[in-house]
Amino acid sequence: MAGIGFSLKKLFSKKGIFNLCKAYGYSGIVTIGPMLLGIIFLSGISMLSQSIGLSDYKRHILNCALTYSLMFAFFITSIFDMVVTRYVSDRLYEGKNEMVMPSFYGAVSIELVICLITYTPILIVSVENFLQLILCLWFAMILMVVWTEMIFITALKDFSSIVISFTISLMSGFLLALILIVLGMASMEGFLLSVTVAYGILATRMYMLMLDYFPKSSRSYYSFLRYIDKYPELLASGFLMKVGLLGHVLVMYFGPLNVQYRGLFYGAPEYEVPALIAFASILISTINFVVSVEVNFYPKYSNYYGLFAYKGAIKDIKLAEKDMLRVLSRELAYLASKQVFTTIIFIVAGTPLVEYLFPGVSSLSLAIYKILCVGYGVYAVANAVHLIELYFDDYTGAFIGSLLFAGISVAVTTWQILYGNEQFYGMGFFSGVIVFYFYIITRLNWYSRKLPYFLLSKQNLIQAEEKGFFVKLSKILEAIQSRETFKDKPNDYINNTIRGGTKQ
Repeated sequence: MAGIGFSLKKLFSKKGIFNLCKAYGYSGIVTIGPMLLGIIFLSGISMLSQSIGLSDYKRHILNCALTYSLMFAFFITSIFDMVVTRYVSDRLYEGKNEMVMPSFYGAVSIELVICLITYTPILIVSVENFLQLILCLWFAMILMVVWTEMIFITALKDFSSIVISFTISLMSGFLLALILIVLGMASMEGFLLSVTVAYGILATRMYMLMLDYFPKSSRSYYSFLRYIDKYPELLASGFLMKVGLLGHVLVMYFGPLNVQYRGLFYGAPEYEVPALIAFASILISTINFVVSVEVNFYPKYSNYYGLFAYKGAIKDIKLAEKDMLRVLSRELAYLASKQVFTTIIFIVAGTPLVEYLFPGVSSLSLAIYKILCVGYGVYAVANAVHLIELYFDDYTGAFIGSLLFAGISVAVTTWQILYGNEQFYGMGFFSGVIVFYFYIITRLNWYSRKLPYFLLSKQNLIQAEEKGFFVKLSKILEAIQSRETFKDKPNDYINNTIRGGTKQ
């Protein structure tokens, strides 16, 4: 995030509407780029498949294949994203840039194995042929690479190359789909291939950008796993936030609104379509959070913590704390007001738009849409506060908040599909996010009043010995990697051992 702040501050310091658009565009790409790209492809491929007369059954299977792949990639990468973010941030702060790329390889390799083990059985009983299975797996795996790359891309300051990468990816995907249509080769497999190739191009280009910025190294790929034992709340918090965000949609796949298309390919069109459109209402505030809080809050935050680190005067520390919290309150208030306005626009103008885009949409879907718009609006503000909690190293508070959010959202939605009234579908998510909002706001107010105490009490006088399951797993995987390195490149292994690289 510091990388984003640096680039945005540079752009905002320049005058003119063009630089303003560049700043917002950059923050949008690095925060919601891959997800937005997925939504565009889902919508675009759906329209193209309908225009060529692909049967309803085939279109539903195609939609499920894309949606399930997005979901699996989304949830699997969420397991490690916060831990890897913290690990990479620490390495960059220490100036150990040579340890960054190995952590990328390690995280991706573990995610791909998890995907292979969990997603393959579902595809075996759901897809029509082996080619579809391979394409779905390939798509999900490339998605995981892209989402993991986004953690590292935030440190880059090459705005134009990142924008070009997304543009080329989007254009390539649709161009390939159009070529297949013109050649009369359009099919479900062809559309899957188009989307997969598009994301593959994006993954490759971003990987090349990372190699230009971070030095190549054969250091341990799995050192980041030690951070799971060091910060277990981060692992759980990252995953639970994603469960709270989209878990209610998955629960609906097994309720009265569900439709079974083939095997384990389920859908709930009356719920997931309004959920997807309502979800779009948080994209604006997500970008605004990065712009306003990162650009305006981070310098105050950095100054405050810097005074502690470099033994600043108590008077200066108190003034810096007051200034930081004042800016934080102001930016969160701005964020909330912008989200309220966006939510109202989505409800007032979005409702007739949904009726126009989806002729024959049911009154139930419209009711769900309005409830979820409000729910996602509250989530946008609560999530921003949750991220501030992580800024202040309140991992316990962030974990409890995410646990309440995910637990209540999924539990109430499950109760609804078993015993509730269909007219109130969406209230499960709304209940979870309301509890999350009030808890996380209360927690931040309490925690911020005792910032100096928490900051000083977290410092270890004696460095604790690393121990735990993931420390042991890290050592085992490092030993395997060392043996493989010695077999393939004995000279590199010896050089790393001399430098102490294999002990990292």
